[in-house]
Amino acid sequence: MPRAKTKRAARPRVRLLALLSVMGVGFAAIGVRLVDLQAISASHYTALGLEQRVRTVTLPAERGGIFDRNGDELAVSVAVKTIVADPSVVPDPAGYAERLAPLLNVDRSDLRRRLADHKAAFAYVARQVDKNVAAKVEALGLVGITTIPESKRFYPSSSLAAPVLGLVGMDGNGLGGLEFANDKKLAGNAGFIALERDPRGRDIPNGRRRSSPARRGADLVTTLDQSLQYETEQALLAQVKATSAKGGTAVIADVKTGDILSMVSVDGAGSDGRGGAPTEARPATSGALNRPLTDVFEPGSTNKVITMAAAFEAGLVTPESTFTVPGSIRVGDKDFRDAEDHGTETMTVSDILTKSSNIGTIEIGQQVGIDRLDAAMRNFGFGAKTPINFPGEVAGLLPTQDAYRNSSTVMGTVPTGQGIAVTAVQMLDVYTTIANDGVSRPPRLLAASIDSKGKRRVMPAERGRRVISRETAAKLRTMLAGVVAGGTGTKGAIPGYTVAGKTGTAKKAPYAEGKYVASFVGFAPVESPRFAAIVVVDAPGSGEIYGGDIAAPVFSRIMQYALRLEQVPPSEAITAAAARGQASTAR
Repeated sequence: MPRAKTKRAARPRVRLLALLSVMGVGFAAIGVRLVDLQAISASHYTALGLEQRVRTVTLPAERGGIFDRNGDELAVSVAVKTIVADPSVVPDPAGYAERLAPLLNVDRSDLRRRLADHKAAFAYVARQVDKNVAAKVEALGLVGITTIPESKRFYPSSSLAAPVLGLVGMDGNGLGGLEFANDKKLAGNAGFIALERDPRGRDIPNGRRRSSPARRGADLVTTLDQSLQYETEQALLAQVKATSAKGGTAVIADVKTGDILSMVSVDGAGSDGRGGAPTEARPATSGALNRPLTDVFEPGSTNKVITMAAAFEAGLVTPESTFTVPGSIRVGDKDFRDAEDHGTETMTVSDILTKSSNIGTIEIGQQVGIDRLDAAMRNFGFGAKTPINFPGEVAGLLPTQDAYRNSSTVMGTVPTGQGIAVTAVQMLDVYTTIANDGVSRPPRLLAASIDSKGKRRVMPAERGRRVISRETAAKLRTMLAGVVAGGTGTKGAIPGYTVAGKTGTAKKAPYAEGKYVASFVGFAPVESPRFAAIVVVDAPGSGEIYGGDIAAPVFSRIMQYALRLEQVPPSEAITAAAARGQASTAR
């Protein structure tokens, strides 16, 4: 019996010892875990806590500016502020929205919804607001609401050269034109600032703070002249309005360098360039295509100089060679006529160009032949993009060899500038080459870049190449001067200067609609060409259709302005100076 009692008394002690053993193991595990937390993994958990308290804010880089060739501002970035929120610490989304919405002119309900998303640590309240408005928001002292610096693109001259410059989106990225093509150069490199904040979104005094400054983007210096760009826009705009045209383009280039001094696109009252029918003609906006490089047209008679250049280069004709020009000519299954009906006449090659005879040009083209004519157009740059390489630029359209062979009328259309499509800049390059003694002057729009340290890097122009002989170029210059002096281009004349140029009037496809493209392209002064220009008016609706009546007067106005702007001496002064130089050399 006593033994049984002893066994019963021992059982509680065993349970107690077991319990103590289990507790010991538990305490040991807790101890190990504490050692792990406080010693081994302390840095890991400290980092996790710091990560929850630190907020990193991107510091956008200031976008580089765009300037004209004289240093005048065309596009700059101005400092603004953006209002942002940390919704996870906003205590009263509805109350915040009531106070902020009227001040920032944003939708109250939408703002309340964004501020109520407590899972989010970042939300925009209002982008790129005026500094005065930002100061009023900061004065409210709302927990979780702060401002960050940003820059906003500003165009000091409003829509001037807008299709060339392009535009910049809300996030600072280029969306078109030079802004898009040079986005990486202009954008710079963003920086950041990392701040340690408490759970209510307030900066912790002496808290951790890291930062890396933003680096400003490079500036771009264009070849454009702000004053000449404005004058070109106004002259073309006035004519598009006066003729009720669909639109127009104009370009002026420096013959000696290839620099584009003005490049203009104008929308007419019947166009739809901005997605809505406008009520009147206006300069194209930044959202519009830069049509001198992105749109093509059938050049018509301005292309006749290439037919004649090919004939001169092949030794087939001279300016004095004569042709019997009938009232009409049949090529394939189609009859071709001149703009004005006439009987059979004898015309020299110079007469054919001066009077812009389609029939005479076709006769010359038939002597040249398909292969040489196609080679001449390609040698002048047709069918290829220009070195400008502008966003959306097109190469134009030339017939394929099969199209040449399979079309019975091709030698009636192509020599006179129909059945092909070119950009305004491509056609201008033809005349720049003629003005420059037969050597091309590849066009360019950018002259230099200036990095964030102020170092200027000149963007060299591409080297020109000989396209036609010096002798052929001289013959064409003389003939083109005759077009303005007494031919179809008399309205392109400029008092005091000799001008060379050619008119163009081409039907638009679909041809049955009876719409035309009127153009004029030329250069001045003939004795020592300085500038070349092209004017294209799309679908004039005033009754007049000819390039000599519609486009030539605009050419005269803008070319005269350019010559005076650069103080180019009148033709008589150039001729007299050349004579004095020759006399001095002779002595």
